[in-house]
Amino acid sequence: MIKRSSQTLCAWFVASDLLVTAAAWLAAYWIRFESGWFAITKTAPTFDLCLANVPLLLVLAVVAYRLVGQYQVHRLRRFREEMVAVAKGGALLSLLVMGATFYTQDGYESRATMLIFTGLTITFILINRRLSWTVVKHLRRQGYNLTNVIIIGTGRTARKTARALRHASWMGFRTIGFVDDRSSDWSSDLNLLGTTADLPALIEKYRVEHVFIALPLNRYSEARKVFDILSQKVVEVRLVADVPYLAGVTLTTSNLDGLPVVGLRESPHFGLNVVVKRVMDFTLSLIGLILLAPLFALVAAAIKITSPGPVFYRQVRCGLNGKPFHMFKFRTMRVDAEAGTGPVMTAENDPRRTKLGTFFRMTSIDELPQLINVLIGDMSLVGPRPERPHFIQEFTKTIPNYMARHSVKCGITGWAQLHGWRGNTSLRKRIQFDLYYITHWNPWLDLRILVMTVVKMLFHRHAY
Repeated sequence: MIKRSSQTLCAWFVASDLLVTAAAWLAAYWIRFESGWFAITKTAPTFDLCLANVPLLLVLAVVAYRLVGQYQVHRLRRFREEMVAVAKGGALLSLLVMGATFYTQDGYESRATMLIFTGLTITFILINRRLSWTVVKHLRRQGYNLTNVIIIGTGRTARKTARALRHASWMGFRTIGFVDDRSSDWSSDLNLLGTTADLPALIEKYRVEHVFIALPLNRYSEARKVFDILSQKVVEVRLVADVPYLAGVTLTTSNLDGLPVVGLRESPHFGLNVVVKRVMDFTLSLIGLILLAPLFALVAAAIKITSPGPVFYRQVRCGLNGKPFHMFKFRTMRVDAEAGTGPVMTAENDPRRTKLGTFFRMTSIDELPQLINVLIGDMSLVGPRPERPHFIQEFTKTIPNYMARHSVKCGITGWAQLHGWRGNTSLRKRIQFDLYYITHWNPWLDLRILVMTVVKMLFHRHAY
């Protein structure tokens, strides 16, 4: 059984990290000088010299790993944060080892070996961490290594916090109950332990180690009172943001000259993320246009034969930062479709469609020319669907956080469309799914959406 304190885990990680670091050091020597995989152009150092450097290596490893925060073990830490720390630790250790061997004029120095050692160290430690956390999570699901939690509040945010902690059972949080000064009849289904004045006694009675303040936005002023009461006890305190009433994209924390700053509306699409997404968009759209060229020609001929007018339909839409651009589609309606009505939303069984328009819309073939927009950079393969300026002016007045979806490039397909929120459907649901995508974006999510979109295009018929 694992102890409740994180000290046991830290001790295990230190010991196992040092063990796999030493293994990586010896493996790097074997790969470089004994395996025969690399040419040896000068006298190779002896294995005894490699072994003699292990004590120094382990001392420097403890220093490097500690400096990069590799042992900041807590239940809410994400694995990707651990990956960054491990990568930094491996790189710093290699620099320290090279500096030490240069200073002492040690005979064991090889740039190729150090590169191999760096890669092996990072890989071995990450594998060790992954396996260790897998065991810990399994034990927590079995009821071991649990920590008791009290939630401040009884409203929507408090209930969502309790559900989230129950869902993430691998974190090892066990909710003892709720505390609130303004409980009402509708909260009678909750395990209400008392008021905030009872917190010291409750913490002592139930051996609580974590307190989550989950009050609604209009009661945040009470958080200071709760914190003052909790200052009498040694517990970890976290504030759960009442996200639906905030900006709706993502929350970040940073430091401004010692002043903590909370970001309420920031997009993850910046820096290297933008480069990765653009490379994916350019490469995949170019491949798509090349592979689909025969289909483009066939569709263009079919449109010309069955309906008078141009093959493509260019329509003004708004993309990144609300900037307008011309979006391309295969024409599926009559040329004079909006002559008397002006801009209107498409609907099922729309009478304005051409003979082939229904089929093209049902199969989403009409959307394929947007690969051109992706190639030139107006759109992305995946993102919130672009809307017409006329409708945006209406939606921003009635739909909260509507403009947040313009913080990223619009897409041919998206998380909302994948779940059926396209065309004349609920705008609020569409925004909800769009904001989820923006907040949780990563390259793998884009690839997942693209694959699922292709599957839906082939086996489902749900578009207008």
